[in-house]
Amino acid sequence: MTQVLFVLLAVVAVAAVLLLWGRASWHRYISNLFTEVDTAASTTIEYVGFEELNELPTPVQKYFRLVLKEGAPIINRTSVVQKGGFRPKPELKEWSTMEATQQFSSRPRALVWNANIAMIPGVSIDVCDLYKDGKGSMRGKILSLFTLIDAKEQKELNEGALQRYLAEAVWFPTALLPSQGVLWSVIDEQRAKATVTDGATTTSLEFTFNDNGEIVSAYTPERYREVSGTYESTPWGGRYANYVDINGYLVPIECEVEWYLQEGVYTYFRATLDEILYD
Repeated sequence: MTQVLFVLLAVVAVAAVLLLWGRASWHRYISNLFTEVDTAASTTIEYVGFEELNELPTPVQKYFRLVLKEGAPIINRTSVVQKGGFRPKPELKEWSTMEATQQFSSRPRALVWNANIAMIPGVSIDVCDLYKDGKGSMRGKILSLFTLIDAKEQKELNEGALQRYLAEAVWFPTALLPSQGVLWSVIDEQRAKATVTDGATTTSLEFTFNDNGEIVSAYTPERYREVSGTYESTPWGGRYANYVDINGYLVPIECEVEWYLQEGVYTYFRATLDEILYD
């Protein structure tokens, strides 16, 4: 009995050490990525000038005049803290709890999303979505130890990551200005298309504006979705709500993201931004 107890204690101790090592390793990985993005970000000080808005579609002009102030600093770096939920499969009804931290650079365009998703009690998945140097990648580990996904060096990931960056730029809206490399074209009175080129990748999103001038949704008929190891072009979009003033910039702090499948809308991500910091 004593020997069995000793073995059990030894197994528990080894498991605890492995878990601690996994957490420390993941923390170093994320910390290094945050530092790389932060260090590479531009430190040039520029300011918003409304004269560049004059040729934009009317809803886009209204949006910028609502969410920005003349002479406000162009945002170079943004840090975000999120809390919300994740639903990994459309057939699942229950949501897994999600907490995430995120770092953006506006020039050059980059993002690091570090999320911890509690799949079941005591078992979580660490996920990192990365867009840097014109390339997208995704890494996921169970309990910070066992690799679930490690995808990179694929054009589908590059385009999808840039689309995500463009959709989330509403949280640091100076990144959507024409002077920051975004081309706007009119669709109708409440919609406009934003197009960006970064390296070898060009992508677009359709933004919808409400009567107040807020962006309330983003949409693309083609975003790559991983299905059984292959990528399928699928309609994708997100919705934004609850605009608040963050240091003089008006941004939405609630969002939901969804795929538009043949069998119906699959909402898989929702979050509230608990903190937004600009530099």
